[in-house]
Amino acid sequence: MTFRSGFVAVVGRPNVGKSTLVNALVGRKVSIVSDRPQTTRRDVRAILTSEDFQVVFTDTPGFHKPRTLLGGRLNELVSEATRGIDAIVQVVDAADGVGRGDAFVFERQLRGSSGPKLCAVNKLDAVRGREEVPQLQAAAEIGEWDEVVPVSAKTGRGVGVLLDLLIERLPEGPAYYPAEELTDQPLDVRLAEIVREKALAVTRQEVPHSIAVVVEELEESESLVKVFASLIVERDSQKGIVIGKGGRTLKTVGSRAREEMELVLGRKVFLDLRVKVLKEWQRDPKALQRLGF
Repeated sequence: MTFRSGFVAVVGRPNVGKSTLVNALVGRKVSIVSDRPQTTRRDVRAILTSEDFQVVFTDTPGFHKPRTLLGGRLNELVSEATRGIDAIVQVVDAADGVGRGDAFVFERQLRGSSGPKLCAVNKLDAVRGREEVPQLQAAAEIGEWDEVVPVSAKTGRGVGVLLDLLIERLPEGPAYYPAEELTDQPLDVRLAEIVREKALAVTRQEVPHSIAVVVEELEESESLVKVFASLIVERDSQKGIVIGKGGRTLKTVGSRAREEMELVLGRKVFLDLRVKVLKEWQRDPKALQRLGF
C-alpha cells in the first residue's frame, strides 16, 4: 500500500477563513477562529493522519502590508512556512471579492514556489449562485494554479474535494508525527490561544489587535489542571475594557475559556486570569520577544 505524506502551507490575506478551513480539513478545532483580522499570530501545525496518508497543514497569519513590528514578524512567519513544503493552498474570500490583496499574496508567497499550488475560493455559502462564477474566474486569473476549488469552510462544501486533490499530489513518504497527534503546538500555547479567542469575541473597538495572552504557570494532576494566565494589553484604557464593569467581561472570557479547556484536556480546569498592561508591546522588540514573537 502506498503511503503519502507531506507539509501543506495554507496562506492568504487576513480574514479570508484560513483557520476555519484548516479546522475543517482535519475535522477538529486546532486553530482559534474569530472575525477579527490577524487572529492567527503563529504558524499552527494541524495534523491529519489515516491508514494511507498524513498531511501536516500549516495555518499561517494573514499576509498583509504591516503597520507595526508585530505585523512585520507575522509576515516573516508566512514566508518561513512556505519554504520547503510539498504544496501551498492560497485561500481567497469570495464574499468579500477576489482582488489586488490576493494577487499581492500570490506574487510574494506563491510565485516562486515549485510545488503544487491550489486556490481555495472560500465563503461561497455567503455568495449568491450567479455571483460564484465571476469570483472563481477572478481567482483563476491571479496566477498559475494546479487547481481552483470552490469551498465553504463553514458548511464543509468542497472541503473533501480539496483534501483529495492535495493528497494525490503529495509524495510517497513516512508519517512525520504519531497517528494520534493533532498538533505540534505546546500545551501552554494552545491554552493561551483559547483565552485569546474568547477575549477577541467579547471585546470591542481597537482592543482585539492589542491583546496577547501568556500562560505563566501550569500545574497538572490526574483530575485537575491549574492554569495561571496573563492577558496583556497596551494601555490602561484597554485594561478597563477587558475587565469590564464589575469584572463581568473578564469573568465571561474566563468561564468560556475554562469550558473549552476542559473539553480539550478531558479534566477539570482551574483558570486564574489577570490583566496586565505592557505599553505599545506590538512595536517593542523586547516585549515581542518576551511574548514569544
